[in-house]
Amino acid sequence: MHTHAEHRPIDVVAAVVERTGRFLVGLRPGHKRHGGLWEFPGGKTLPGETAFEAVRRELGEELGLEVTAVDKALCSLADPDSPFVIHFVPTVVQGEPVPHEHERLGWFTPDELEALPLAPSDARFVREHLSGVCEAGDSSAESARGP
Repeated sequence: MHTHAEHRPIDVVAAVVERTGRFLVGLRPGHKRHGGLWEFPGGKTLPGETAFEAVRRELGEELGLEVTAVDKALCSLADPDSPFVIHFVPTVVQGEPVPHEHERLGWFTPDELEALPLAPSDARFVREHLSGVCEAGDSSAESARGP
């Protein structure tokens, strides 16, 4: 159980990996929170880790990918009913992803992503990023991100 520090936000990075107009997402295992829903790959940022370090570690573990670049977060969203603040970061990778933790992986266009059953914050990111709303101003959680 996660009973400690529930009042403090927990930073999570979500890698936005794009190739030829398609974005990489993974299907969460059924036994995990939001199981059976699709998500942008990533995970919790460890204390003292930069976004680049967290994405490099998480994508190495989850997908066997080498991360070559991570850009500034497109937006940061507080995940409903959890202490998580998810930072959606454009990420450049080398290699082909292998699902070590996800049930399946897929490359989808923005329209296809909108039709997928996505985890709540991922769905909000897709809607708002595609319409430009998130980029234009949902920085409410941005201050929690740090330098």
